Amino acid sequence: MKVVLQNLTKKFPGRDRKSRQEVVAVNHFSFEIPDGKLIGLLGPSGCGKSTTLNLLCGLLKPTEGRIFFGDDDVTELPPENRGVGMVFQNYALYPHLTVKQNILFPLQNLKGAQRPSKSEMLSRAQEAAKLVQIDELMERRPGELSGGQQQRVAIARALVKMPRILLMDEPLSNLDARLRLQTREEIRRIQRETGITTVFVTHDQDEAMSISDMIVVMDAGNIQQIGKPQEVYDDPVNLFVAKFLGTPPINVFRGRVQKNQLYIGQDAILDIQGVSDQEVTVGIRPEGFLLRKNGRLRCTLSGVEVMGRDISVVAAHPEGENSSVRAIISADSPVEVSGGEARFDVKPGKIFLFRRDTQERIYFQAE
Repeated sequence: MKVVLQNLTKKFPGRDRKSRQEVVAVNHFSFEIPDGKLIGLLGPSGCGKSTTLNLLCGLLKPTEGRIFFGDDDVTELPPENRGVGMVFQNYALYPHLTVKQNILFPLQNLKGAQRPSKSEMLSRAQEAAKLVQIDELMERRPGELSGGQQQRVAIARALVKMPRILLMDEPLSNLDARLRLQTREEIRRIQRETGITTVFVTHDQDEAMSISDMIVVMDAGNIQQIGKPQEVYDDPVNLFVAKFLGTPPINVFRGRVQKNQLYIGQDAILDIQGVSDQEVTVGIRPEGFLLRKNGRLRCTLSGVEVMGRDISVVAAHPEGENSSVRAIISADSPVEVSGGEARFDVKPGKIFLFRRDTQERIYFQAE
């Protein structure tokens, strides 16, 4: 099912009694979600991603704009008539009901011609449980399950209705790191097997990048960038996107362009074309450093951390935005540092320039 959002806006009344200024949670959000794709809504807390999800499912009404499921305008439809399945962060299972009863619950609440027969309900509940691999736990209650198993019950309950759209609001936040990894792989498998158009809300960029067909990066209610996860990572349109995506985060420096040279401090680190002389903000991905004895960027060495397959060289630079500069190099590469100094060359494809005032991307050609 294709989903189209047209100029979607949601404003809430302001809390300031004097100004009564409205709070814009979602600001002119326009996007087409292709049929059968998993879309990640990604951004920090308060960026408007959960509000967007609540607008999609009908829990909130938009201040402006329209919502289409296929060719159907569902903007005014109540949640129960939209055909959506919702998976919440806190599972929202009934503790006194068994797994089977929790999964059956939405079917048992259907009315009239929409209500399946008892045998069909049981068949659909068993199919949903098998899909999420909890079919052997049907007689247990939520309190007897692990967090990951409870989340699978919540997913099965959403799928049993055969929804047109599946909406997931930070469904992995309450799980530990290992279980999050396992469960997000299961979510991706389930989505591919069912082919249901899915919107997945998260503030965790690793989650969004690992399972999404496309990601929508949001900040302060506005869309910052839309694209395939790797494309957004490799080609951020502004400093916010560059800083939000990436673990470890991008290294940010104050720099300048002067006579086709990019400077950080007194070091000319790269020959570039197509940029006028100006003060810039420089972003370098951790994997964009090449540790070399005579590298052009000189940093003060803080330490070397061996992390198995990689080595993290931690350094400092007076023009760095953060207290430390982190470079990730292969464990197979020799680490040669002496005299408390680390010197690097940079990979042109892993370095980005941004305007100091607007933080918009400046594109350049490396010589």
